[in-house]
Amino acid sequence: MMMFTGWWHVLPDEERQQWLLEPFLAVGPLRFGMSSEDVTGVMSAVTTETEQRRYRKPADLSAYEITEGRYSTFGLHLYYRDGGLAGVAVDALCGPQVLVAGTALVGRLPSVLEKWLIDRAETGPPEADLVYMSAGVPASESLGLTINVQREGDRLLTRPIFYPAEALDDLSHWLPRDAWNIHD
Repeated sequence: MMMFTGWWHVLPDEERQQWLLEPFLAVGPLRFGMSSEDVTGVMSAVTTETEQRRYRKPADLSAYEITEGRYSTFGLHLYYRDGGLAGVAVDALCGPQVLVAGTALVGRLPSVLEKWLIDRAETGPPEADLVYMSAGVPASESLGLTINVQREGDRLLTRPIFYPAEALDDLSHWLPRDAWNIHD
């Protein structure tokens, strides 16, 4: 039996673009609230890949319509609500490295980042709080960050999701359910 090992190749940090998180405002060059056309313009300076969009119809009239965009090779999954960028998920294996306060958030061991969030909440500013979503997934309400995970062979690595402040009103319903699930 031949084993295929190319599925879970992790791009080293030195080969990833380095982006900064501005909590609730921006992830690298992407600003929350940008239109998909503005995102396309910004991303054209970063990658030659074209965003692939998928439109989701609401289950009922009270639900928001979500448009999903992917830059699969570059490692981004984008979510739009009401025409503006509302969420950014960064692929653990190949996405840009996102830094906040000198800490790398992408492609790390989940326990290491959870410990960082705990330490930050205990010793940092009063607003440095830590919450847990379903299945024990840690999130920081002061950074607009959820530390989700993605499989890499026999281990899990961090696949962070970033969002604007208004998402905190109902975080688990801000993005589609599959955005919060563990991804392969």
